[in-house]
Amino acid sequence: MENAEIAAVLADIADLLEIKGENAFRVRSYRNAALAIDSLPVKVSTIVAAGARRLEEIPGVGRGIAEKIVELVTTGGLAYLDALEREIPRGLIEVLRVQGMGPKKTALVFRELGVRGLDDLEAAARAGKLRALAGMGEKTEQKVLRSIAQLRRMSGRHRLAVVMAVASELVAYLRGCEGVGRVEAAGSLRRLRDTVGDLDVLVSARHGEPLMERFVAWEAVREVLAKGATRTSVILRNGLQVDVRVVDDGSFGAALQYFTGSKAHNVALRERAVRMGLKISEYGVFDAGDGRRIAGADEAGVYGAVGLPWIPPELRENLGEIEAAEKGELPAPLEVGDIAGDLHCHTTASDGSATIEEMAGAAMDLGYEYLAVTDHSQAVSIAHGLDEKRLARHMEAVDDVNAALSRRGSSFKLLKGAEVDIRADGSLDYGPAALKGLDCVVAAVHSAFNMPGREMTARIVRALSTGLVHILAHPTGRLLTMREPYDLDMEEITASCRKYDVALELNCSPERLDLSDTHLRLARSRGVPVVISTDAHAPQHLSNITLGVRYARRGWIEKKHVLNSRNLKQLMKFLRR
Repeated sequence: MENAEIAAVLADIADLLEIKGENAFRVRSYRNAALAIDSLPVKVSTIVAAGARRLEEIPGVGRGIAEKIVELVTTGGLAYLDALEREIPRGLIEVLRVQGMGPKKTALVFRELGVRGLDDLEAAARAGKLRALAGMGEKTEQKVLRSIAQLRRMSGRHRLAVVMAVASELVAYLRGCEGVGRVEAAGSLRRLRDTVGDLDVLVSARHGEPLMERFVAWEAVREVLAKGATRTSVILRNGLQVDVRVVDDGSFGAALQYFTGSKAHNVALRERAVRMGLKISEYGVFDAGDGRRIAGADEAGVYGAVGLPWIPPELRENLGEIEAAEKGELPAPLEVGDIAGDLHCHTTASDGSATIEEMAGAAMDLGYEYLAVTDHSQAVSIAHGLDEKRLARHMEAVDDVNAALSRRGSSFKLLKGAEVDIRADGSLDYGPAALKGLDCVVAAVHSAFNMPGREMTARIVRALSTGLVHILAHPTGRLLTMREPYDLDMEEITASCRKYDVALELNCSPERLDLSDTHLRLARSRGVPVVISTDAHAPQHLSNITLGVRYARRGWIEKKHVLNSRNLKQLMKFLRR
Protein backbone atom coordinates (compact mmCIF):
# COMPACT_ATOMS: atom_id res chain seq x y z
CA MET A 1 0.00 0.00 0.00
CA GLU A 2 1.10 3.56 -0.71
CA ASN A 3 1.73 6.00 2.14
CA ALA A 4 -1.33 8.05 1.22
CA GLU A 5 -3.54 4.95 1.36
CA ILE A 6 -2.20 3.98 4.80
CA ALA A 7 -2.69 7.55 6.04
CA ALA A 8 -6.26 7.50 4.71
CA VAL A 9 -7.02 4.31 6.64
CA LEU A 10 -5.68 5.82 9.87
CA ALA A 11 -7.71 8.99 9.27
CA ASP A 12 -10.82 6.87 8.67
CA ILE A 13 -10.24 5.07 11.97
CA ALA A 14 -9.96 8.45 13.73
CA ASP A 15 -13.26 9.56 12.18
CA LEU A 16 -15.06 6.36 13.10
CA LEU A 17 -13.75 6.50 16.66
CA GLU A 18 -14.88 10.11 16.97
CA ILE A 19 -18.37 9.21 15.76
CA LYS A 20 -18.37 6.31 18.20
CA GLY A 21 -17.57 8.73 21.02
CA GLU A 22 -14.12 7.44 21.95
CA ASN A 23 -11.87 9.70 24.05
CA ALA A 24 -10.23 12.64 22.30
CA PHE A 25 -6.68 11.47 23.04
CA ARG A 26 -7.18 8.20 21.19
CA VAL A 27 -8.79 9.96 18.23
CA ARG A 28 -5.96 12.48 18.09
CA SER A 29 -3.32 9.73 18.17
CA TYR A 30 -4.69 8.25 14.94
CA ARG A 31 -4.93 11.69 13.33
CA ASN A 32 -1.34 12.50 14.25
CA ALA A 33 -0.19 9.14 12.91
CA ALA A 34 -2.07 9.75 9.64
CA LEU A 35 -0.40 13.13 9.23
CA ALA A 36 3.00 11.63 9.99
CA ILE A 37 2.63 8.79 7.47
CA ASP A 38 1.21 11.07 4.76
CA SER A 39 4.25 13.34 4.85
CA LEU A 40 6.97 10.67 5.10
CA PRO A 41 9.69 11.06 2.43
CA VAL A 42 10.14 7.27 2.17
CA LYS A 43 7.66 4.45 1.58
CA VAL A 44 6.23 2.84 4.70
CA SER A 45 6.68 -0.57 3.10
CA THR A 46 10.45 0.10 3.00
CA ILE A 47 10.45 0.91 6.72
CA VAL A 48 8.42 -2.22 7.52
CA ALA A 49 10.83 -4.34 5.49
CA ALA A 50 13.69 -2.99 7.60
CA GLY A 51 11.91 -4.02 10.81
CA ALA A 52 8.54 -3.20 12.33
CA ARG A 53 10.11 -1.41 15.30
CA ARG A 54 11.46 1.26 12.94
CA LEU A 55 7.88 2.50 12.59
CA GLU A 56 7.84 3.49 16.26
CA GLU A 57 10.66 5.93 15.54
CA ILE A 58 8.23 8.00 13.47
CA PRO A 59 6.83 10.84 15.64
CA GLY A 60 3.18 10.16 16.38
CA VAL A 61 3.35 6.39 15.73
CA GLY A 62 3.17 4.25 18.86
CA ARG A 63 3.38 0.48 19.21
CA GLY A 64 -0.34 -0.23 18.72
CA ILE A 65 -0.63 1.88 15.55
CA ALA A 66 2.68 0.50 14.27
CA GLU A 67 1.27 -3.04 14.53
CA LYS A 68 -1.77 -2.00 12.53
CA ILE A 69 0.41 -0.40 9.85
CA VAL A 70 2.40 -3.63 9.54
CA GLU A 71 -0.85 -5.55 9.07
CA LEU A 72 -1.96 -3.10 6.37
CA VAL A 73 1.33 -3.33 4.50
CA THR A 74 1.61 -7.10 4.68
CA THR A 75 -2.03 -8.09 4.10
CA GLY A 76 -3.65 -5.07 2.44
CA GLY A 77 -6.39 -5.10 5.09
CA LEU A 78 -6.97 -4.39 8.76
CA ALA A 79 -9.14 -6.47 11.07
CA TYR A 80 -9.53 -3.59 13.52
CA LEU A 81 -11.05 -1.35 10.83
CA ASP A 82 -13.36 -4.16 9.70
CA ALA A 83 -14.62 -4.52 13.27
CA LEU A 84 -15.17 -0.77 13.58
CA GLU A 85 -17.16 -0.70 10.34
CA ARG A 86 -19.47 -3.41 11.70
CA GLU A 87 -20.36 -0.93 14.47
CA ILE A 88 -20.19 2.35 12.54
CA PRO A 89 -20.97 2.35 8.78
CA ARG A 90 -18.15 3.75 6.64
CA GLY A 91 -20.63 6.05 4.90
CA LEU A 92 -20.82 8.13 8.07
CA ILE A 93 -17.29 9.37 7.38
CA GLU A 94 -18.75 11.30 4.43
CA VAL A 95 -21.56 12.55 6.68
CA LEU A 96 -18.92 13.86 9.09
CA ARG A 97 -17.54 16.10 6.31
CA VAL A 98 -20.86 17.87 5.92
CA GLN A 99 -20.82 21.35 7.46
CA GLY A 100 -23.00 21.40 10.53
CA MET A 101 -22.55 17.68 11.14
CA GLY A 102 -19.97 17.09 13.85
CA PRO A 103 -19.32 13.66 15.38
CA LYS A 104 -22.15 13.96 17.93
CA LYS A 105 -24.75 14.95 15.33
CA THR A 106 -23.48 12.27 12.96
CA ALA A 107 -23.91 9.66 15.69
CA LEU A 108 -27.36 11.10 16.45
CA VAL A 109 -28.71 10.81 12.89
CA PHE A 110 -27.30 7.29 12.66
CA ARG A 111 -28.93 6.25 15.91
CA GLU A 112 -32.27 8.06 15.53
CA LEU A 113 -32.83 8.13 11.75
CA GLY A 114 -30.77 5.19 10.50
CA VAL A 115 -28.60 7.50 8.34
CA ARG A 116 -25.69 5.49 6.91
CA GLY A 117 -24.33 7.87 4.27
CA LEU A 118 -24.78 11.10 2.28
CA ASP A 119 -27.82 9.89 0.35
CA ASP A 120 -29.63 8.96 3.57
CA LEU A 121 -28.73 12.30 5.15
CA GLU A 122 -29.91 14.26 2.12
CA ALA A 123 -33.21 12.36 2.05
CA ALA A 124 -33.74 12.98 5.77
CA ALA A 125 -33.01 16.70 5.39
CA ARG A 126 -35.36 17.06 2.43
CA ALA A 127 -38.10 15.24 4.38
CA GLY A 128 -37.71 17.67 7.31
CA LYS A 129 -36.61 14.93 9.71
CA LEU A 130 -33.46 16.63 11.03
CA ARG A 131 -35.31 19.51 12.67
CA ALA A 132 -37.04 17.09 15.02
CA LEU A 133 -33.72 16.06 16.59
CA ALA A 134 -32.14 17.72 19.61
CA GLY A 135 -29.77 20.53 18.68
CA MET A 136 -30.99 20.76 15.11
CA GLY A 137 -33.56 22.86 13.29
CA GLU A 138 -34.67 24.11 9.91
CA LYS A 139 -31.49 26.18 9.47
CA THR A 140 -29.42 23.07 10.12
CA GLU A 141 -31.32 21.22 7.39
CA GLN A 142 -30.66 23.98 4.86
CA LYS A 143 -26.98 24.15 5.83
CA VAL A 144 -26.70 20.37 5.45
CA LEU A 145 -28.30 20.43 2.00
CA ARG A 146 -25.98 23.23 0.82
CA SER A 147 -22.94 21.41 2.11
CA ILE A 148 -23.94 18.11 0.47
CA ALA A 149 -24.31 19.96 -2.84
CA GLN A 150 -20.80 21.39 -2.39
CA LEU A 151 -19.34 17.96 -1.64
CA ARG A 152 -20.96 16.49 -4.74
CA ARG A 153 -19.51 19.31 -6.88
CA MET A 154 -16.04 18.50 -5.56
CA SER A 155 -16.31 14.74 -6.10
CA GLY A 156 -13.96 13.35 -8.71
CA ARG A 157 -11.23 15.87 -7.87
CA HIS A 158 -8.02 14.92 -6.10
CA ARG A 159 -5.68 17.09 -4.05
CA LEU A 160 -2.55 18.25 -5.85
CA ALA A 161 -0.21 16.68 -3.28
CA VAL A 162 -1.92 13.29 -3.59
CA VAL A 163 -1.60 13.24 -7.37
CA MET A 164 1.99 14.50 -7.20
CA ALA A 165 2.89 11.49 -5.06
CA VAL A 166 1.10 9.09 -7.43
CA ALA A 167 2.78 10.64 -10.47
CA SER A 168 6.24 10.44 -8.92
CA GLU A 169 5.75 6.76 -8.17
CA LEU A 170 4.31 5.97 -11.59
CA VAL A 171 6.97 7.86 -13.54
CA ALA A 172 9.72 5.97 -11.71
CA TYR A 173 7.89 2.69 -12.31
CA LEU A 174 7.49 3.29 -16.06
CA ARG A 175 11.11 4.34 -16.44
CA GLY A 176 12.00 0.83 -15.33
CA CYS A 177 10.64 -0.57 -18.59
CA GLU A 178 13.23 -1.49 -21.22
CA GLY A 179 13.28 0.77 -24.26
CA VAL A 180 11.69 3.74 -22.52
CA GLY A 181 13.15 7.20 -23.08
CA ARG A 182 11.51 10.26 -21.58
CA VAL A 183 8.61 10.01 -19.13
CA GLU A 184 6.75 13.12 -17.95
CA ALA A 185 3.49 13.87 -16.17
CA ALA A 186 1.44 16.50 -18.00
CA GLY A 187 -2.00 18.08 -17.67
CA SER A 188 -3.25 20.14 -14.76
CA LEU A 189 -0.82 18.37 -12.42
CA ARG A 190 2.14 19.82 -14.31
CA ARG A 191 0.48 23.23 -14.15
CA LEU A 192 0.17 22.70 -10.37
CA ARG A 193 -3.58 23.23 -10.19
CA ASP A 194 -4.75 22.87 -6.58
CA THR A 195 -6.96 19.90 -7.50
CA VAL A 196 -6.60 17.43 -10.36
CA GLY A 197 -9.32 15.52 -12.19
CA ASP A 198 -7.13 12.95 -13.93
CA LEU A 199 -3.47 12.30 -14.62
CA ASP A 200 -1.84 12.30 -18.07
CA VAL A 201 1.60 10.74 -18.50
CA LEU A 202 3.61 10.90 -21.72
CA VAL A 203 6.28 8.34 -22.61
CA SER A 204 8.69 8.09 -25.51
CA ALA A 205 9.35 4.43 -26.26
CA ARG A 206 10.45 2.28 -29.19
CA HIS A 207 7.63 -0.18 -28.57
CA GLY A 208 4.38 0.60 -26.77
CA GLU A 209 3.14 -2.91 -26.00
CA PRO A 210 5.70 -3.87 -23.29
CA LEU A 211 5.24 -0.50 -21.63
CA MET A 212 1.47 -0.86 -21.48
CA GLU A 213 1.75 -4.38 -20.12
CA ARG A 214 3.93 -3.02 -17.35
CA PHE A 215 1.52 -0.14 -16.71
CA VAL A 216 -1.63 -2.27 -16.26
CA ALA A 217 0.34 -4.62 -13.97
CA TRP A 218 1.12 -1.74 -11.57
CA GLU A 219 -0.06 -2.65 -8.06
CA ALA A 220 -2.06 0.59 -7.70
CA VAL A 221 -4.31 -0.17 -10.71
CA ARG A 222 -7.88 -1.15 -9.81
CA GLU A 223 -9.54 -1.25 -13.24
CA VAL A 224 -8.40 -1.08 -16.88
CA LEU A 225 -10.72 1.13 -18.94
CA ALA A 226 -8.96 0.82 -22.30
CA LYS A 227 -5.65 -0.69 -23.41
CA GLY A 228 -3.73 -0.10 -26.61
CA ALA A 229 -0.17 0.23 -27.91
CA THR A 230 -0.22 4.05 -27.84
CA ARG A 231 -2.78 4.87 -25.16
CA THR A 232 -4.04 3.08 -22.05
CA SER A 233 -6.49 4.35 -19.41
CA VAL A 234 -6.92 2.93 -15.92
CA ILE A 235 -8.59 3.73 -12.61
CA LEU A 236 -6.35 3.51 -9.55
CA ARG A 237 -7.36 2.21 -6.13
CA ASN A 238 -7.79 5.80 -4.91
CA GLY A 239 -10.26 6.53 -7.75
CA LEU A 240 -7.87 8.59 -9.89
CA GLN A 241 -8.01 8.02 -13.66
CA VAL A 242 -4.59 7.80 -15.30
CA ASP A 243 -3.94 7.93 -19.05
CA VAL A 244 -0.54 6.89 -20.41
CA ARG A 245 0.33 7.90 -23.98
CA VAL A 246 3.27 6.75 -26.06
CA VAL A 247 4.62 9.42 -28.42
CA ASP A 248 7.45 9.66 -30.92
CA ASP A 249 10.65 11.03 -29.40
CA GLY A 250 10.90 13.68 -32.11
CA SER A 251 7.45 14.98 -31.14
CA PHE A 252 7.79 14.60 -27.37
CA GLY A 253 8.21 18.31 -26.63
CA ALA A 254 5.22 19.30 -28.75
CA ALA A 255 3.08 16.59 -27.16
CA LEU A 256 4.19 17.63 -23.67
CA GLN A 257 3.29 21.25 -24.42
CA TYR A 258 -0.07 20.26 -25.90
CA PHE A 259 -1.13 17.88 -23.13
CA THR A 260 0.06 20.22 -20.37
CA GLY A 261 -2.35 22.95 -21.49
CA SER A 262 -4.20 24.94 -20.43
CA LYS A 263 -6.63 25.00 -23.35
CA ALA A 264 -6.75 28.81 -23.24
CA HIS A 265 -2.95 29.04 -23.28
CA ASN A 266 -2.68 26.60 -26.16
CA VAL A 267 -5.29 28.48 -28.22
CA ALA A 268 -3.41 31.76 -27.71
CA LEU A 269 -0.11 30.12 -28.66
CA ARG A 270 -1.59 28.59 -31.82
CA GLU A 271 -3.15 31.89 -32.85
CA ARG A 272 0.27 33.49 -32.52
CA ALA A 273 1.75 30.72 -34.67
CA VAL A 274 -0.87 31.25 -37.40
CA ARG A 275 0.03 34.94 -37.56
CA MET A 276 3.63 33.86 -38.16
CA GLY A 277 2.74 31.41 -40.92
CA LEU A 278 3.18 28.39 -38.68
CA LYS A 279 1.02 25.58 -37.36
CA ILE A 280 1.39 23.99 -33.91
CA SER A 281 -0.02 20.58 -33.06
CA GLU A 282 0.79 17.81 -30.63
CA TYR A 283 3.18 16.47 -33.27
CA GLY A 284 5.33 19.57 -33.67
CA VAL A 285 5.63 23.05 -35.16
CA PHE A 286 5.23 23.10 -38.94
CA ASP A 287 5.59 25.60 -41.73
CA ALA A 288 1.99 26.27 -42.86
CA GLY A 289 3.13 26.54 -46.50
CA ASP A 290 5.24 23.48 -47.20
CA GLY A 291 4.42 21.39 -44.09
CA ARG A 292 8.08 21.21 -43.02
CA ARG A 293 8.53 20.44 -39.31
CA ILE A 294 10.47 23.19 -37.58
CA ALA A 295 10.41 22.06 -33.93
CA GLY A 296 8.84 19.52 -31.62
CA ALA A 297 11.50 17.45 -29.87
CA ASP A 298 11.50 19.70 -26.80
CA GLU A 299 9.25 22.39 -25.36
CA ALA A 300 11.87 25.14 -25.56
CA GLY A 301 11.97 24.59 -29.33
CA VAL A 302 8.18 24.87 -29.59
CA TYR A 303 8.17 28.24 -27.80
CA GLY A 304 11.32 29.39 -29.58
CA ALA A 305 9.70 28.75 -32.97
CA VAL A 306 7.11 31.44 -32.19
CA GLY A 307 9.66 33.88 -30.80
CA LEU A 308 9.14 33.22 -27.08
CA PRO A 309 11.27 31.93 -24.22
CA TRP A 310 10.10 28.75 -22.54
CA ILE A 311 7.13 29.54 -20.27
CA PRO A 312 6.95 27.60 -16.98
CA PRO A 313 3.94 25.22 -16.93
CA GLU A 314 2.40 26.74 -13.79
CA LEU A 315 1.94 30.07 -15.63
CA ARG A 316 0.17 28.63 -18.67
CA GLU A 317 -3.36 29.90 -18.07
CA ASN A 318 -3.54 32.71 -20.66
CA LEU A 319 -3.41 35.32 -17.92
CA GLY A 320 -0.75 37.51 -19.50
CA GLU A 321 2.12 35.03 -19.54
CA ILE A 322 2.56 35.14 -23.33
CA GLU A 323 2.71 38.94 -23.34
CA ALA A 324 5.10 38.90 -20.36
CA ALA A 325 7.32 36.35 -22.11
CA GLU A 326 7.42 38.49 -25.24
CA LYS A 327 8.58 41.49 -23.17
CA GLY A 328 11.05 39.48 -21.09
CA GLU A 329 8.97 40.11 -17.95
CA LEU A 330 8.13 36.62 -16.73
CA PRO A 331 8.39 36.37 -12.92
CA ALA A 332 11.70 35.15 -11.52
CA PRO A 333 11.01 31.61 -10.27
CA LEU A 334 10.63 31.38 -6.49
CA GLU A 335 12.88 28.68 -5.01
CA VAL A 336 12.72 26.73 -1.76
CA GLY A 337 16.14 28.13 -0.90
CA ASP A 338 14.60 31.60 -0.85
CA ILE A 339 12.63 30.76 2.31
CA ALA A 340 14.41 31.87 5.50
CA GLY A 341 11.96 30.43 8.01
CA ASP A 342 8.46 29.19 8.76
CA LEU A 343 5.95 31.40 10.58
CA HIS A 344 3.22 28.89 11.47
CA CYS A 345 3.73 25.63 13.38
CA HIS A 346 2.28 23.70 16.30
CA THR A 347 3.79 21.69 19.13
CA THR A 348 2.56 19.31 21.79
CA ALA A 349 1.33 22.37 23.69
CA SER A 350 -1.78 22.26 21.48
CA ASP A 351 -2.41 19.72 18.72
CA GLY A 352 1.11 19.11 17.41
CA SER A 353 2.96 15.83 17.84
CA ALA A 354 6.45 17.19 18.58
CA THR A 355 8.07 19.33 21.25
CA ILE A 356 9.43 22.85 20.81
CA GLU A 357 12.96 21.42 20.70
CA GLU A 358 12.04 18.85 18.04
CA MET A 359 10.38 21.46 15.82
CA ALA A 360 13.36 23.77 16.22
CA GLY A 361 15.74 20.97 15.29
CA ALA A 362 13.76 20.15 12.14
CA ALA A 363 13.75 23.82 11.12
CA MET A 364 17.51 24.08 11.62
CA ASP A 365 17.97 20.94 9.52
CA LEU A 366 16.26 22.83 6.68
CA GLY A 367 18.77 25.64 7.05
CA TYR A 368 16.23 28.14 8.41
CA GLU A 369 17.15 31.25 10.39
CA TYR A 370 13.94 31.24 12.40
CA LEU A 371 10.71 29.43 13.24
CA ALA A 372 7.58 30.91 14.80
CA VAL A 373 5.92 28.67 17.40
CA THR A 374 2.21 29.41 16.98
CA ASP A 375 0.08 27.01 19.00
CA HIS A 376 -3.70 27.39 19.08
CA SER A 377 -5.51 29.85 21.32
CA GLN A 378 -8.14 28.85 23.86
CA ALA A 379 -11.24 29.00 21.60
CA VAL A 380 -10.04 26.00 19.60
CA SER A 381 -10.71 23.56 22.42
CA ILE A 382 -10.69 20.53 20.12
CA ALA A 383 -7.02 21.32 19.45
CA HIS A 384 -6.25 21.71 23.17
CA GLY A 385 -5.90 25.49 22.73
CA LEU A 386 -3.98 27.49 25.33
CA ASP A 387 -5.57 29.96 27.73
CA GLU A 388 -3.51 33.04 28.60
CA LYS A 389 -1.85 31.43 31.63
CA ARG A 390 -0.78 28.37 29.66
CA LEU A 391 0.36 30.66 26.83
CA ALA A 392 2.61 32.57 29.23
CA ARG A 393 4.21 29.33 30.45
CA HIS A 394 4.56 28.13 26.85
CA MET A 395 6.37 31.33 25.87
CA GLU A 396 8.72 30.88 28.82
CA ALA A 397 9.51 27.42 27.43
CA VAL A 398 10.28 29.00 24.04
CA ASP A 399 12.63 31.45 25.80
CA ASP A 400 14.34 28.52 27.51
CA VAL A 401 14.96 26.76 24.19
CA ASN A 402 16.31 29.98 22.65
CA ALA A 403 18.66 30.40 25.61
CA ALA A 404 19.91 26.82 25.23
CA LEU A 405 20.50 27.33 21.51
CA SER A 406 22.39 30.54 22.19
CA ARG A 407 24.64 28.77 24.72
CA ARG A 408 25.49 26.26 22.01
CA GLY A 409 26.51 29.10 19.71
CA SER A 410 23.49 28.82 17.39
CA SER A 411 22.13 31.96 15.72
CA PHE A 412 18.79 30.23 15.05
CA LYS A 413 15.83 31.99 16.63
CA LEU A 414 12.44 30.75 17.78
CA LEU A 415 9.78 33.46 17.61
CA LYS A 416 7.11 33.55 20.29
CA GLY A 417 3.73 33.37 18.61
CA ALA A 418 0.21 32.03 18.62
CA GLU A 419 -2.50 31.10 16.14
CA VAL A 420 -5.22 33.29 17.60
CA ASP A 421 -8.85 32.63 16.83
CA ILE A 422 -10.94 35.39 15.24
CA ARG A 423 -14.22 35.10 17.09
CA ALA A 424 -17.58 35.50 15.35
CA ASP A 425 -17.80 39.16 16.39
CA GLY A 426 -14.31 39.92 15.04
CA SER A 427 -12.62 40.12 18.44
CA LEU A 428 -9.41 38.22 19.07
CA ASP A 429 -9.18 35.23 21.39
CA TYR A 430 -6.49 36.83 23.59
CA GLY A 431 -6.45 40.24 25.21
CA PRO A 432 -4.15 43.05 23.99
CA ALA A 433 -1.61 42.56 26.81
CA ALA A 434 -1.06 38.89 25.90
CA LEU A 435 -0.85 39.64 22.18
CA LYS A 436 1.62 42.51 22.59
CA GLY A 437 3.96 40.12 24.38
CA LEU A 438 4.25 37.93 21.25
CA ASP A 439 6.68 38.31 18.38
CA CYS A 440 4.26 36.94 15.79
CA VAL A 441 0.45 36.91 15.94
CA VAL A 442 -1.17 34.64 13.37
CA ALA A 443 -4.95 35.19 13.28
CA ALA A 444 -7.42 32.73 11.79
CA VAL A 445 -11.09 31.80 11.53
CA HIS A 446 -11.91 28.38 12.96
CA SER A 447 -15.67 28.59 13.53
CA ALA A 448 -18.96 29.99 12.20
CA PHE A 449 -17.92 29.36 8.60
CA ASN A 450 -21.41 29.93 7.21
CA MET A 451 -21.74 33.61 8.01
CA PRO A 452 -23.02 35.78 5.12
CA GLY A 453 -20.19 37.25 3.08
CA ARG A 454 -20.68 40.82 4.29
CA GLU A 455 -20.58 39.68 7.94
CA MET A 456 -17.58 37.37 7.44
CA THR A 457 -15.65 40.14 5.73
CA ALA A 458 -16.49 42.64 8.49
CA ARG A 459 -15.51 40.06 11.11
CA ILE A 460 -12.03 39.62 9.65
CA VAL A 461 -11.51 43.32 8.93
CA ARG A 462 -12.35 44.13 12.55
CA ALA A 463 -9.66 41.69 13.73
CA LEU A 464 -7.09 43.18 11.36
CA SER A 465 -7.94 46.72 12.43
CA THR A 466 -6.81 46.04 16.01
CA GLY A 467 -3.20 46.53 14.92
CA LEU A 468 -2.34 43.36 16.86
CA VAL A 469 -2.28 40.91 13.93
CA HIS A 470 0.79 40.21 11.80
CA ILE A 471 -0.49 37.40 9.55
CA LEU A 472 -3.94 36.31 8.40
CA ALA A 473 -3.75 32.51 8.22
CA HIS A 474 -5.54 30.28 5.67
CA PRO A 475 -7.66 33.31 4.73
CA THR A 476 -10.56 31.61 2.91
CA GLY A 477 -10.86 28.49 5.07
CA ARG A 478 -11.00 26.07 2.17
CA LEU A 479 -10.19 22.37 2.53
CA LEU A 480 -9.46 20.93 -0.88
CA THR A 481 -12.08 18.40 -2.08
CA MET A 482 -13.82 18.69 1.31
CA ARG A 483 -14.88 22.27 2.05
CA GLU A 484 -15.32 25.26 -0.21
CA PRO A 485 -14.05 28.71 0.82
CA TYR A 486 -16.34 30.65 3.05
CA ASP A 487 -18.11 33.63 1.59
CA LEU A 488 -16.04 36.81 1.87
CA ASP A 489 -14.80 39.80 -0.16
CA MET A 490 -11.11 39.15 -0.74
CA GLU A 491 -10.69 42.55 -2.40
CA GLU A 492 -11.71 44.23 0.85
CA ILE A 493 -9.68 41.80 2.98
CA THR A 494 -6.58 42.48 0.87
CA ALA A 495 -7.11 46.25 1.08
CA SER A 496 -7.37 45.96 4.88
CA CYS A 497 -4.17 43.91 5.02
CA ARG A 498 -2.41 46.68 3.12
CA LYS A 499 -3.91 49.35 5.41
CA TYR A 500 -3.00 47.60 8.68
CA ASP A 501 0.35 46.05 7.66
CA VAL A 502 -0.87 42.46 7.77
CA ALA A 503 0.60 39.70 5.59
CA LEU A 504 -1.56 37.09 3.88
CA GLU A 505 -0.61 33.46 4.46
CA LEU A 506 -0.33 30.86 1.76
CA ASN A 507 -0.94 27.90 4.02
CA CYS A 508 0.81 25.05 2.23
CA SER A 509 -0.71 22.24 4.22
CA PRO A 510 -1.66 19.80 1.40
CA GLU A 511 -5.30 19.91 2.51
CA ARG A 512 -5.49 23.70 2.18
CA LEU A 513 -3.19 25.50 -0.29
CA ASP A 514 -5.00 28.60 0.90
CA LEU A 515 -4.51 31.30 -0.67
CA SER A 516 -5.64 30.32 -4.15
CA ASP A 517 -3.56 31.33 -7.17
CA THR A 518 -6.13 34.05 -7.96
CA HIS A 519 -5.79 35.55 -4.48
CA LEU A 520 -2.00 35.31 -4.64
CA ARG A 521 -2.07 37.45 -7.78
CA LEU A 522 -4.40 39.86 -5.99
CA ALA A 523 -2.02 40.19 -3.03
CA ARG A 524 0.89 40.74 -5.43
CA SER A 525 -0.94 43.46 -7.33
CA ARG A 526 -1.93 45.27 -4.12
CA GLY A 527 1.52 45.17 -2.57
CA VAL A 528 0.52 42.91 0.33
CA PRO A 529 3.32 40.60 1.48
CA VAL A 530 2.70 36.85 1.36
CA VAL A 531 3.86 34.39 4.00
CA ILE A 532 4.41 30.81 2.82
CA SER A 533 4.02 28.64 5.91
CA THR A 534 3.38 24.96 6.46
CA ASP A 535 1.06 24.98 9.50
CA ALA A 536 3.26 22.07 10.56
CA HIS A 537 1.96 19.76 13.28
CA ALA A 538 5.02 17.48 13.13
CA PRO A 539 8.67 17.97 12.11
CA GLN A 540 8.24 16.29 8.73
CA HIS A 541 5.39 18.66 7.83
CA LEU A 542 7.93 21.48 7.52
CA SER A 543 8.99 19.89 4.22
CA ASN A 544 5.60 20.87 2.75
CA ILE A 545 7.27 24.22 2.09
CA THR A 546 8.31 22.72 -1.26
CA LEU A 547 4.67 22.31 -2.25
CA GLY A 548 3.88 25.84 -1.13
CA VAL A 549 6.75 27.41 -3.03
CA ARG A 550 5.87 25.58 -6.23
CA TYR A 551 2.20 26.49 -5.89
CA ALA A 552 3.04 30.15 -5.17
CA ARG A 553 4.57 30.39 -8.64
CA ARG A 554 1.06 29.98 -10.07
CA GLY A 555 0.25 33.32 -8.45
CA TRP A 556 3.32 34.97 -10.04
CA ILE A 557 4.89 35.27 -6.58
CA GLU A 558 8.60 36.11 -6.51
CA LYS A 559 11.06 36.22 -3.63
CA LYS A 560 10.50 39.96 -3.14
CA HIS A 561 6.80 39.32 -2.42
CA VAL A 562 7.42 36.76 0.35
CA LEU A 563 7.75 38.05 3.91
CA ASN A 564 9.51 34.95 5.20
CA SER A 565 12.17 35.19 2.52
CA ARG A 566 13.58 38.09 4.55
CA ASN A 567 16.37 37.55 7.03
CA LEU A 568 15.61 37.71 10.73
CA LYS A 569 16.52 41.37 11.13
CA GLN A 570 14.33 42.42 8.20
CA LEU A 571 11.48 40.21 9.40
CA MET A 572 11.54 41.63 12.92
CA LYS A 573 11.44 45.15 11.49
CA PHE A 574 8.13 44.24 9.82
CA LEU A 575 6.73 42.43 12.86
CA ARG A 576 7.54 45.32 15.21
CA ARG A 577 5.80 47.97 13.12
